[in-house]
Amino acid sequence: MIALIRLVGVGFVVLTIIYVGLSVWSRRVRRRKLQERWDARRPTADREAFIRRGLERYDNSIRRKLILGVYVVPVLVVVTIIYLTNFY
Repeated sequence: MIALIRLVGVGFVVLTIIYVGLSVWSRRVRRRKLQERWDARRPTADREAFIRRGLERYDNSIRRKLILGVYVVPVLVVVTIIYLTNFY
């Protein structure tokens, strides 16, 4: 039982570090693309306002929510391996 608690605890910490890193990286990529789009088109809007609106849309997008798969996929893999090991 202690081994299971340790596995869950360490797994949660590792997955959280991966999630935070992936979220920061994805947001930086989105910001860079918005900056490049603004530089290419030179719209009449303020650059910072354009980037802020783009990042707000990104925050509500499905792409950001898919990053939560960092928690779901490894848990499903471990549960599947345990199930197949014990019952097949």
